[in-house]
Amino acid sequence: MIEVGTTYTHSFSFTQEEVVRFAEVTGDKNPVHLDEAYAATTMFKRPIMHGFLGGAVFSKVFGTLFPGEGTIYLKQSMAFMRPMYVDTTYEVRMTVKEVNKEKHRATVETLVVDVASGETTISGEATVMNVTQI
Repeated sequence: MIEVGTTYTHSFSFTQEEVVRFAEVTGDKNPVHLDEAYAATTMFKRPIMHGFLGGAVFSKVFGTLFPGEGTIYLKQSMAFMRPMYVDTTYEVRMTVKEVNKEKHRATVETLVVDVASGETTISGEATVMNVTQI
């Protein structure tokens, strides 16, 4: 069972092809994500990933890894703190902040951290429900 203070980490990275596929699915074809020449003229100097692609990893973790199968996502806040880039290793860091056992709900701090620099790229908080794990 999940308790206050429980932590979970998960490493990941995305390729440019995955960014292209995300753009196709969402329709967000902003050239800052897809066009190297265009991105070079921006403050980022190279293509950046969609913020929601980076944040989508929270859904993967909650639904399949922690707490896993049966988890229902109820709420998520996200602040995009720094750009994210393809072929870079990131780590999801989750910490359970509150647990409501009667409602089978947990409030979880959700972070994405650039492994090499230690800098937080996404900061947020989620509320999830799981009747077998919470």
